[in-house]
Amino acid sequence: MNTVHVTASRSYDVLIGAGLLPRLGTEARRLTKAKKAAIVSETNVFPLYGGATAKSLADAGFEVVSFVFPAGEESKSGETYLKLLNFLAENRLTRTDLIVALGGGVVGDLAGFAAATYLRGIPFIQVPTTLLAAVDSSVGGKTAIDLYAGKNLCGAFYQPSLVLCDIDTLNTLPDSIFRDGCAEVIKYGILYDPDLFAHLAEKGLDFDREAVITRCVELKRDVVAEDEFDTGARMRLNLGHTVGHGIEAQSHFEISHGSAVAMGTAIVTRAAATLGICSEETEASILEVLDKFGLPLRCGYTAESLYTSALSDKKRSGGTVNLIIPERIGFCRIAPTPVEEIQSFIKAGL
Repeated sequence: MNTVHVTASRSYDVLIGAGLLPRLGTEARRLTKAKKAAIVSETNVFPLYGGATAKSLADAGFEVVSFVFPAGEESKSGETYLKLLNFLAENRLTRTDLIVALGGGVVGDLAGFAAATYLRGIPFIQVPTTLLAAVDSSVGGKTAIDLYAGKNLCGAFYQPSLVLCDIDTLNTLPDSIFRDGCAEVIKYGILYDPDLFAHLAEKGLDFDREAVITRCVELKRDVVAEDEFDTGARMRLNLGHTVGHGIEAQSHFEISHGSAVAMGTAIVTRAAATLGICSEETEASILEVLDKFGLPLRCGYTAESLYTSALSDKKRSGGTVNLIIPERIGFCRIAPTPVEEIQSFIKAGL
């Protein structure tokens, strides 16, 4: 097992290793004297790991209740959020009780936002069961739900009390969902770590899971410590996301987040090469690794439609959108770009 300590407004440990889920109750009990623990999960994950999670918490002396919602991005909504808040209230959870987010990014975002706002904030633990959640969304305190106007437009920065990542849960992921997470793993290599990128280029899907997840979490930890509230350096983590969120929206979320981020990364990389911001060698390296992991490199949407979606992106600031553009493996620039130039930039990458 590896442990990564995150220093933020609430400091906490991220535990990464095989066979950790049975230890959840013990680890939670070390952190809190709570009487109740509410497991928040979804219909794909709970049948697999809900029983073990509940047993571990009950064995540690928690009274356990469970809220399970339909799997899918469409459940990360105001309607589900209010149902969850009412569930917590009906089960009389107090400010000293605990929420456990068991699942992928949708679960973590929704449960985290509920934890941030129910009774003005109660503790919560992230138990990521997807690669994407393990390396990215479970760490750093971003919580949110979607609005009709766009993704993640209603949320809060609220750090968990613990992240417990049992890499055995990745074994039950469908291949497509595992590859989704690989898009975020590759992102960390492009942004910060040429050695990580080289390992992924060499190993492909056979990469060392525990080591790579740990390295990604270390990189995320460093960024969060520098810029917890996403006003500077943390913006780089949005590589591929502005265009990617547009692709998700245009597909009505039929295209998964990881696939959309991969397409978005490919688009900004091609645009960067076309505009002379990165070399053709850098462009080729990024596209080759994305392709090696079986991730899509192109989308069927127009620059105009993706531009329209970008205008609703939460990374917009007044008349500019902060695009994250690769210059070389290990470094990407934050480029505040006037909204009237976004469409031509996207077009250069299509």
